[in-house]
Amino acid sequence: MVSPQRDAAAAGSFPPSRFLDLRALSWFAHMRFAPRQRIEGSYSGRHRSRQRGGSAEFVDYREYAPGEDLRRVDWKVLGRTARMYVRLFQDETNLRCTLLLDTSRSMAFAGESQDPRQSKLAYVQYLATAMSHVIASQRDQVGLALMSKGLVEMVTPGGTPSHVWRLQETIAKLEGRLTAQSELAAALRELFERLTRRGVLIIMSDFLVDDLDSVFANIRLFRHRRWEVIVLHVVHPQEERLPVGLAYRFQGMEDDGQVDCSPRDIASAYERAFENHAAAVRAQSLAAGCDYRRVSTGISYLKTLSDFLVERTG
Repeated sequence: MVSPQRDAAAAGSFPPSRFLDLRALSWFAHMRFAPRQRIEGSYSGRHRSRQRGGSAEFVDYREYAPGEDLRRVDWKVLGRTARMYVRLFQDETNLRCTLLLDTSRSMAFAGESQDPRQSKLAYVQYLATAMSHVIASQRDQVGLALMSKGLVEMVTPGGTPSHVWRLQETIAKLEGRLTAQSELAAALRELFERLTRRGVLIIMSDFLVDDLDSVFANIRLFRHRRWEVIVLHVVHPQEERLPVGLAYRFQGMEDDGQVDCSPRDIASAYERAFENHAAAVRAQSLAAGCDYRRVSTGISYLKTLSDFLVERTG
């Protein structure tokens, strides 16, 4: 049992990631990431567990979070320590969430500006860092997996300040780790074999792959093991339609060669093909039982996160 006398290391002990805007994220202090199904965890938390036991059996304490039911506060502990703790029971557990990020070169697309700060990857870096902060702030565990040509790196879920700092630093250094090819199916299969305890998997990718069927066949492995899978389909606004002009040279970002053409000659066909691709990702996500959201980099990552959290708790 964890004593309410414990004093965890302060998050301020570690330098914040350049993708972590603590002032902006202070607005999310009252919001929580809530799973939509019962979960398994390694220690007591605030989510309902799949493991049935005596629901009235006290197992642990946890620090009070603003907005929680005051009836759960242990007033005797408050009187002894001057700090607010809530009592936890056998049917409550922690959330284990893994963020799976696509680090293939297509994620470096930044539109005509070619500014890396406007790329899909930068957007994912801000969004994933913010999510990791929110999840860890609610005393849950967050992990990280990087995928491109297979599984590049994996950080198992944890919740200590030092763990979250290392995870966020890994996210901050993604620019130099992009690889030419996308083999998301292989990455998902390897991740499935390495993660033995079920939880929540959040996939952030543009899903620009040759074989979507193989990707979702491996996503279904997680669903069969009763994982909750959330698909965040990341799209840059300038991917949705071609630029206006007489002639352009389009350069493939994953060793795809180049094409010289007049955009007006192929604009309609391109837009149909892109929307068909987006529709296929959505349809396969829903068919596999995943929670799907199309995420545009043209919308602030803070608004995307806010809408996502409100929808999850609504």
